[in-house]
Amino acid sequence: MNQDQINRALDAVATTDTAVAEGLAMVGYPAPRNRPPGFQALLEIIANQQISKKAASAILGRLSDLMEDPSARAFAARTDAELQAAGLSRPKIAYARGVADAILSGALPIDRFPEMPDSEVLESLIALKGLGRWSAEIYCMFSLGRPDLFPGEDIALQEAMKRLKGLPERPKPKQTRELASAWAPHRTAMSVFLWKYYRGAPAEIARAEIAANQIATKS
Repeated sequence: MNQDQINRALDAVATTDTAVAEGLAMVGYPAPRNRPPGFQALLEIIANQQISKKAASAILGRLSDLMEDPSARAFAARTDAELQAAGLSRPKIAYARGVADAILSGALPIDRFPEMPDSEVLESLIALKGLGRWSAEIYCMFSLGRPDLFPGEDIALQEAMKRLKGLPERPKPKQTRELASAWAPHRTAMSVFLWKYYRGAPAEIARAEIAANQIATKS
């Protein structure tokens, strides 16, 4: 999604959701988060799992030095020792090798993803070890430009949802997805917005807003 598409999607949601309208006024529109489709994007998703962005960036930089062409074929040609020296853990090497092998064998029809519906792309990706629903949805959202996905397992999105909606506690994945269903067909744009809102709307502000709403309700 480009900037104009994100802005228009959020404006559409804001017309029916006052909390979103207020959140937009507070933090503004988020920038796009696009990635080229293909093996490199999936490798980046795997590398980013359960570590800081800074650490993942360093690993990806070393992998880029190791492979001039970060394709499935180039990755498959690297030894475990080389990949470990770049910073990838043994499990992540195994996951990425599984993805590379699936692409090279044709088991993962990644070139046909743009023509496939969300459900089929997600099913194909989740079938691979190391790529859960969150990883699959992130690929669909940012490498395929799918406009209506919402990774409810994302803790930052759950916390942002709590602050935005003034919830007493952080919602579980199922509840997060249920609440986000009201934003269809613009849930990808809302995901990007909530990640920005998470960084730009401190918990102190959220607590103050909740307290103000409680006082207003009682009076």
